[in-house]
Amino acid sequence: MSDLRACLAGATTYLPERWVSMGEREAQIAAASGGFTPPPGLITQLTGVTGVHLIDDEQQASDLAAGAARKLLADQGVRPADIDLMIFAAASQDMIEPATSHVVAAKLALTCPVFDVKNACNSVLNAMEITQALIASGRYRTILITCGEAPSVAAQLRIPDAAAFARALPAYGFSDAGAALLWTAQETPRPLPPRGILGCRFAADSAAWPSATVLHGGIASLRHRSGPEAAACFRMDSVRMRDSLRALGRAHLHRALDELGLTFDDFAFIGAHQVALADLDELCGPEIGVPRDKLIITLPEHGNVASASLPLQLTRALETGRANPGDLVALIGLAAGSSAGLMTLRL
Repeated sequence: MSDLRACLAGATTYLPERWVSMGEREAQIAAASGGFTPPPGLITQLTGVTGVHLIDDEQQASDLAAGAARKLLADQGVRPADIDLMIFAAASQDMIEPATSHVVAAKLALTCPVFDVKNACNSVLNAMEITQALIASGRYRTILITCGEAPSVAAQLRIPDAAAFARALPAYGFSDAGAALLWTAQETPRPLPPRGILGCRFAADSAAWPSATVLHGGIASLRHRSGPEAAACFRMDSVRMRDSLRALGRAHLHRALDELGLTFDDFAFIGAHQVALADLDELCGPEIGVPRDKLIITLPEHGNVASASLPLQLTRALETGRANPGDLVALIGLAAGSSAGLMTLRL
């Protein structure tokens, strides 16, 4: 087995300039519904989100990914020809066919192989696992992961009644973002501690898949809905979804840490997918025990940016000095489907 590891060379995010307060979002729902008015402040009360970023009408998921990647490549002094492989990882996609990775690659003038990875809000985390495997095999030495998430397009604004509002409510915290992560192959000389991705563990409860769905896909098609509106919108059974993710989190995270010989106290920074503040309270509660002071809370201001959530938090940690070279970092993923993941790396 090769000792080569995927080491993080850089990370960045791209947030659309348009930011809408939750009060404005409530007004949009009321205007579109023609009779139903959301209870003022209820969305923020239940999710903790105070506002969301929204893509422009002409933007696609690929534009968000390309915007982040351009900045990252420029900051790192990396040319398109230096990239051996590009992975687009996101719950969102421009269209059903082709793979959005090709659209992103064309916008970045990349000529390397590309493919998509899609697993709801764990898409980027799964792409990191694949990146480590491909670099460890010696197949590629420089891999760019890009992410473009526009889940806000799947939020149902025309609401007939309170029951429909309850099913659609989690989507009002959806926010749009792009992200990019650059990985390079490195072998740490002994006896120094190894750098890069140290380990990853995933688990799934796939029987829970009906609890969070969008039946029609692609940002372009969601914008031009021709069928029943509800089929093109996000719908969620919040109780079933949270029960599944709670069970996965409780059973999986400590077992994964034990297998890796680590505890939460070993990490300088811990990123965790952020859907609602109440979920973070449980993650930091006595059963799971993630130290709250190791988190960076992005949810209130930036909303739930789907699989761009972990890159956003990691970027903030790097920018603010919460995570520095040599530090251990943990990334906790929780996603519809449902799945849970833990990634550990040394910067």
